[in-house]
Order: sequence, then C-alpha cells, then structure tokens
Amino acid sequence: MKLKTREQSDVMIVELSGKIMGGPESVQFHDTIKQAIGANRKRVVIDLGEVEWMNSSGIGLLVSAYTTLKNAGCDLKLARTTDKIQSLLVITKLNSVFDSHSSVDGAIQSFN
Repeated sequence: MKLKTREQSDVMIVELSGKIMGGPESVQFHDTIKQAIGANRKRVVIDLGEVEWMNSSGIGLLVSAYTTLKNAGCDLKLARTTDKIQSLLVITKLNSVFDSHSSVDGAIQSFN
C-alpha cells in the first residue's frame, strides 16, 4: 500500500494505492488519521481509486479510521471506490456506514 496526503478546500485527502492488506503499512495509515485530528482537520476524504485489491484487514483499516475520526468529531467520506471495493462494502453491509462518492470533488462538495 502506498499513501499520499494533500489538502483541498480545507479537506485532508488521503490517497491510497496498491494492495491494502493491513500489516506494517497500517501503522502509517493510522498515524496519518491521527495527524489529521491533531491538525484539526474535521473533514477527511479517503481516495481509493488506485487501490488494486483489499482484504478484510483493509476493510478493518477503513472502519478504524471512520471510528477514530467520528469519535474526534470529524467526518469521513470515501471517493473513487472501485467496483471490487464497492462490492466488499455491500457484502459487509458497510455501504450503509460509509458515504461513498464517484469523485474526490463530489466527496468534498458533499460536506456542505
């Protein structure tokens, strides 16, 4: 898994790519979420458009980020969920938890 962050319209965007399977990379992801809270970023978008594959640990990372951000009074949106990831969200019924959008801009606009 590769991770990059950027800011757009006072929203932290976390761009994930590659395979999301938990493991050592999950520490970097959790640290990024904690940094968003520490920097008082109330709105976070996770861009999944370049994710090739995700297992149950990857789903766990998303759930953990959602819970951590919600508990800190922040909001999380998913952007560019691939068909594979969307089907995982449907199977696990997490599609009713996560607010998913077809584009990063759409996710950002949905905060308003």
